[in-house]
Amino acid sequence: MFIDTHAHLYSDKFKEDRTEMIQRALDAGVNRLFLPNIDENSIEGMELLVKQYPNVCYSMIGIHPCDVRKDWQTQLKTIQSKFIKNHHIAIGEIGIDLYWDKSLVSEQKEAFAAQIKWAISEKLPIVIHARDSFTEIFEVVDILNDDDLTGVFHCFTGTKEQAERILNYGGFKLGIGGVVTFKNSGLDKVLASVPLTELVLETDAPYLAPSPYRGKRNESSYIPLIAEKLSDIYACSVEEIAKITTRNALSVFKLSEDE
Repeated sequence: MFIDTHAHLYSDKFKEDRTEMIQRALDAGVNRLFLPNIDENSIEGMELLVKQYPNVCYSMIGIHPCDVRKDWQTQLKTIQSKFIKNHHIAIGEIGIDLYWDKSLVSEQKEAFAAQIKWAISEKLPIVIHARDSFTEIFEVVDILNDDDLTGVFHCFTGTKEQAERILNYGGFKLGIGGVVTFKNSGLDKVLASVPLTELVLETDAPYLAPSPYRGKRNESSYIPLIAEKLSDIYACSVEEIAKITTRNALSVFKLSEDE
């Protein structure tokens, strides 16, 4: 069995076939789906899926860096008002994204730091979005990291050195998705020096579909394609990839096999 640790299944991209899409994931052996929040408006759809699919869909809560505004403090208060203790499994998706817009970098850093502190206070893992921003991400995490902080660097596509720095924090895993299946991504070479025990699987659905679906809508049923690529990299069976990455995900998100 697999876990998709990062999938925006509440997205309108699935409005025509959401039920069928989730069934395809279950049929493919992807029996847990972790849903990251992005803003105030995505919470309702996300929580509806959790209600419809108990013990399959699990929700996180936070502000995606691309959705951080100048009034991020007000945004965060709204998000926190919808937080349910012992229900949300992580604070995420949070982080810094400087690919599209650098004008709010200070606000993104402040919002990121505030949400890390929130996660620490609630003893929850964090899910970090880092795009063109490893330097800024590391600046914040270097200050706030402690023995209790855990989480996932979502959609990791960094260098060997960046992977080492992340793993040296002590409580983080690397989220590996469809990019690892892309020709010339180079991620396979980076992972050659990363133990399988440090990885979790994710799709980022509906984005970043793995080959042979690259450029099309992604969905959680494609997790086995990522596992197949990892089985080549680590020279082990897909079953072993499933076993180890599932164990890793349950550990970092502080869940048991029967929760």
